[in-house]
Formats: sequence, C-alpha cells, structure tokens
Amino acid sequence: MGYIIRQIEVDDYAPIIQVVDAWWDNRPMASMLPRLFFIHFQKSSFVVEDGGKRVGFLVGFRSQTYPRQAYIHFVGVDPSYRNQGIGRLLYLRFFTLMREWGCTEVHSVTSPQNKSSIAFHQRLDFTIQPGDAVLNGLAVTTNYDGRGGTRVLLKKSLTSEDHY
Repeated sequence: MGYIIRQIEVDDYAPIIQVVDAWWDNRPMASMLPRLFFIHFQKSSFVVEDGGKRVGFLVGFRSQTYPRQAYIHFVGVDPSYRNQGIGRLLYLRFFTLMREWGCTEVHSVTSPQNKSSIAFHQRLDFTIQPGDAVLNGLAVTTNYDGRGGTRVLLKKSLTSEDHY
C-alpha cells in the first residue's frame, strides 16, 4: 500500500464534489458536503491519495458543544479502491487525532439501508444507539435531519489504542 494520507484542503473540494455522487452509487449526496467543511475542518479531515489521485476522504470534527465527543460527518472511497483498507486508514487516523485532542467517543450516522456502512462501523467497534423506532431489526431515529430521513446513530468509545 503506497497511499499518502494528508489533511484536507480547500482545493480538494472541487475534485471531490465532482465524484461524490458517483462514489455513492449515483445517489445525490453532494448537497450534504458543503465547501465550508473543507474550509473550517481541515485539521480534523483527511484525504488519501494514490499517485496523486484522490481515492478517499473523511470529513470529521470535534464537537464544540461536547468537547469529549467527535463526529464523522462524511466518508467516501473511490469504488475501484474499496476493500483495500482506505476507509479503515481514514478512521484510524481520525481516532488517533481525536484521542490526542481529548475526545473519548466518536459519533456518526448512516442510512438504515446502507448495510455495508453499518457492518463497517460495527467492525470498528461502533455500537448502534437507541432510537425512537425499529426498522428491519435496527434501532433508528426518525426524521433525524428534519427532512424525514431515518438514520442509524453510531457511537464508538475511544480507547488508548485501537487495533483492527
């Protein structure tokens, strides 16, 4: 694996926003990834490159309201690079930084239909949080974002070292 991982930059926005829907099976996801994340969360967000090509990214941050909590907002991996450890690499880098910043837990959300995302998070020791409903055996939170979207809430306790 000759990947380079670095902090995200504003210049990453245009190339990433152009491919993000395709990386998400042509689902309209670009509106969930505004440029402001590439401006304001550079220290806690990362890009993975392979030979200068952006093949993965993670946008995350430490909560200003709950400084011991971190949040992963958006992650994308080029479909032709999946199952090569890029998502895991991004998460582990984020976990390490958040521990250094004093965080004790990481939160994220995903769609209940995104079975691969749920399984990925569970392999990284995220647990599904209680919600206000159950859908296909999963605890979910309805109307999570105010637009009718149902989401699975995920939480991971950070330990001194995570090994996967």
